[in-house]
Amino acid sequence: MLFVPGDRPDRFVKAAASGADAVILDLEDAVAVESRPQARAVIAVWLAKGERGVPIWVRINSVQSKAALADLAAVAPAKPDGIVLPKARNGDDVAQVDHWLQAFEAAQGFVPDSIRLIPMITETAQAMLSLSTFTRPPARVTGMTWGAEDLATELGAAGNREESGDYAMPYQLASAGCLYTAAAAGVAAIDTVDTEIKNLAAVEARARASRRAGYSAKLAIHPAQIAALHAAFTPSRAEIEHAERVLAAFAAAPASGALMFDGKLIDRPHVLQAERVLAAARRA
Repeated sequence: MLFVPGDRPDRFVKAAASGADAVILDLEDAVAVESRPQARAVIAVWLAKGERGVPIWVRINSVQSKAALADLAAVAPAKPDGIVLPKARNGDDVAQVDHWLQAFEAAQGFVPDSIRLIPMITETAQAMLSLSTFTRPPARVTGMTWGAEDLATELGAAGNREESGDYAMPYQLASAGCLYTAAAAGVAAIDTVDTEIKNLAAVEARARASRRAGYSAKLAIHPAQIAALHAAFTPSRAEIEHAERVLAAFAAAPASGALMFDGKLIDRPHVLQAERVLAAARRA
């Protein structure tokens, strides 16, 4: 999911054609406060044209700001495919945006819950202590993601990565919290952005680690990252063949709960993992 500043309409079409699976037009951090009214207007006009190509989401401002409702009032009538909610402090913030979207959908005659929602659930210290409140989300919530930059600012940290490039422990905890919370809620876990745009091998390697951990998608901040992210999240030929062999082994022994396979004992969780690999390959 590729972020694009909401006050740069010259980039909207390019972003939609970039190869990203979805585009997020940003009204929050990427747009100066004084530019937000204009950004809302150009986003609404572009959405209304209907020339999307890929799903178009809008990141609004946080619920605790006065800008959030103004953002939704401007863009919801043009029916974005979804809303990204930053700095969600708890499940109540998600419920508040869901309530606002219900009203806008009713006013416009849209199908209920047709505008989807992804909250960013780790950007504040309060959110980190409230993750359990996100586990029963409204129906329109289809995924959850996390952020390390705002969290580092709130913690007063000098940075959020070690010299190795790996996240420091507080942010590893935030990432793990997102994975656990999304799994408990039954929605997709979407990994945060990688700020590296030159060393694409490192971007791909970190994205592969994200997929191994359980993430099914990733946020991007530059079109240069897209090919690396697609490569990382697309199962390899070896992974596909291994998954097919696992399923074939269990199909050949339907009464068995566990099997010896390549010198290892495998059981039901391995079947589910194999099915997920093949589902990801089909999507790719």
